[in-house]
Amino acid sequence: MEDKEKRIRFSFLRGMKKDTWQAVWITPEEKTEPEIRKGAGYLKKRFTLPEDLFRADTAGESPKLPEQALLFATSHGLYDLRLNGAAITDARLTPGCDEYTERLQYQCYDVAPFLRPGENELFVTLGDGWYRGNNGIDGVRNLFGDDLSFLAELVLGDRVLLKTDESFGASTDGPITLTDLELGETYDARKEMTWHRARKLSFSYDRLVPTETVKVSAHEAFSGKPFYTPDGSLVYDFGQNLAGYTELNITGAKAGQKVRLIHGETLDENGNFTIANFQPGDRNKNGGIPQEVNYICREGDQSYAPLFSIFGFRYVKVETEIPQEKLTLTARALYSDMAETAKFSCGSPLVDRLFQNAVWSMKSNFVDIPTDCPTRERAGWTGDAAIFADTGSYLMDCVPVYRKWLQNLRLKQYPNGRMAFIAPSNGKPGLIAKLFSASVGWGDAAVIVPWELYKKTGDLTLLAENYEMMKGWVGFLEKRARKSKLKNRFKKNPYRRYTIDTGMDYGEWNEPGVNMMETMKNAAKNGQPEVATAYLAYSSGLLAKIAALLKQEEDERHFLRLHENAVKAYHYLQLPDGHIHSGRQCEYVRPIALGLLTEEEARQAAADLNALVTENSFRLNTGFLSTAHLLPVLAEHGYTETAYRLLLNEDCPGWLYAVKKGATTVWETWDGIRKDGTVHDSLNHYSYGAVAGFLVKYVLGIRYCFDRVELKPCPHALLQHAEGCYHTPRGTIRASWAFAEAENAFHYTFEIPEGMEAFLTLPDGREEMLKGGTYSF
Repeated sequence: MEDKEKRIRFSFLRGMKKDTWQAVWITPEEKTEPEIRKGAGYLKKRFTLPEDLFRADTAGESPKLPEQALLFATSHGLYDLRLNGAAITDARLTPGCDEYTERLQYQCYDVAPFLRPGENELFVTLGDGWYRGNNGIDGVRNLFGDDLSFLAELVLGDRVLLKTDESFGASTDGPITLTDLELGETYDARKEMTWHRARKLSFSYDRLVPTETVKVSAHEAFSGKPFYTPDGSLVYDFGQNLAGYTELNITGAKAGQKVRLIHGETLDENGNFTIANFQPGDRNKNGGIPQEVNYICREGDQSYAPLFSIFGFRYVKVETEIPQEKLTLTARALYSDMAETAKFSCGSPLVDRLFQNAVWSMKSNFVDIPTDCPTRERAGWTGDAAIFADTGSYLMDCVPVYRKWLQNLRLKQYPNGRMAFIAPSNGKPGLIAKLFSASVGWGDAAVIVPWELYKKTGDLTLLAENYEMMKGWVGFLEKRARKSKLKNRFKKNPYRRYTIDTGMDYGEWNEPGVNMMETMKNAAKNGQPEVATAYLAYSSGLLAKIAALLKQEEDERHFLRLHENAVKAYHYLQLPDGHIHSGRQCEYVRPIALGLLTEEEARQAAADLNALVTENSFRLNTGFLSTAHLLPVLAEHGYTETAYRLLLNEDCPGWLYAVKKGATTVWETWDGIRKDGTVHDSLNHYSYGAVAGFLVKYVLGIRYCFDRVELKPCPHALLQHAEGCYHTPRGTIRASWAFAEAENAFHYTFEIPEGMEAFLTLPDGREEMLKGGTYSF
């Protein structure tokens, strides 16, 4: 792409001070009626640019502005801009998702190529978006406000060419009669707009911040393949579960004909279309999440795509009187502009598909912020972000998305250091939210996510800008540890003040074979000291390292002492005789992965874990917090075959069960589609896709840190061969291996970019420092 086009298509990281705005907030709505659901709003303004602003570079060329003409814009709700009939950017869902009561992003575009001497026109369409549309599993409306408003200013140097004010034309009776991220869009192509004057609103500029993240835009396109289900419904299959929207093309339509498009992830046990698996039930204030588009035709050929809706779907059910041969449907994936940075393939097509499923669930959920699923919740859960940060930063260039999310997470921290479990807000917190917002593993995202991003980038500002949040969270855990349950205060525990047995924590969550309701009841009564104390030890240890990097020596000493005592508390709690005694895989995985054991203790714990997995027929029974660490822990301690048998197990629970069931994304639960074909829960959650990190870091052996690169493959003949790469900030690392059965040996190839050194460790103990070049072993 040429530099000029980049300037147009990408938002500028350029700011305007709050006291320099000359524009005022305006709304197309003539009055506020928060209880009434409204459609899109429209604004337009014709303005004249004098000839003396333009020049011609050479004879015969069109006049051009002498320098950049910058359009600054933002809104309450979402906006779409057209200048002289042309889209000035391919960015979607702007100004983005934020904690709007605290911050609101504005964008800056160079629109010089779109301007012309004489008359010009700016046309704006506004939709409800996250600001006042349906949010989250509860479908809360007007979460941040009940207005639909716009603010913009067009400047050339220090000259203001255009600013929003009451001279703008306004309309609210245009073709989009319903616009909602979750519910969908209703569009009547026959409608003609009537216009009135825009109304001024008195909002300040104090919350405005320039965009410092990548834009959301449309990416891959998938053609729909029509078929009829057993119940006679016309359904289009796009072959890939994704987050996005459908483009509808109709030939020869009659005015008034209707098309209804319902978006769903799967077919039911009878092969019929369903959206039942992601419906929230009675708690949703709208009676459900239909994910539908209703289009009313004008006469003739026409094309349509929703502006302000995004759905999670693979299938679309079509209800219309228009003959099927006159319809063409195309699915468009919508996600933040992140380059894919890892590739993987191996001797198992199922594992290859698993890797792609992880990538697609990441794409589906990294839409301006990382969310858990693109259907019913669409929430920026802290737990998911923490679990996936390491893997995600291998799969895609996601640092800007995480960084933007962390800005919102800081705003959601309570004064006492407690972390909200969702950021930004997407509902009104009730009692459960208040109880669980302190949950360990979830709240620890405040420390884990910046740390994982720092390891890839070496950017200390990622640590510095989140440092106070980290301190607040670990300080909150430290205070929790001091408030032991009454029944435990009189026990002879020398580390009681470093053991957390109070409060409510989600714990493992969705642990196979465990009754979660009983687990939660027990947690309310007795706490979950094993999980909570482990994370107190882990996060305080990370924070001690971070304090050292930021040269906060007093903090470093404090958090190091806290870490050492919390580790001792964990040992007292879980290893009274030097051994872990548990039938749960997670209680071995967690302390090994979080570095809470001595070398000998870790070796014994890994052996016991290996025995548990083997006894369980190479099936996992770890839950939300420890599944991502299960395979790495086994492989790291020499149980490579067990790790591979776990990975390749096609039974439930296991990663390949979903793949065998036709999954093209990662599911929320292991049995999202049960063996009898019945469907439940979301089929597009990214957190369990953290297994892709094992494929890059252990199967390929590429372990990248900005200041140390290691190559440490853990191959096994069960997979036959593997190859792939990681596009690091310093160049591309490639790795491959293949098992030669006749020789009973593995052949390795590595490619290191120029200027990089990588420390190689092979399974036979060979070690070597590799510099830029290609190597075979």
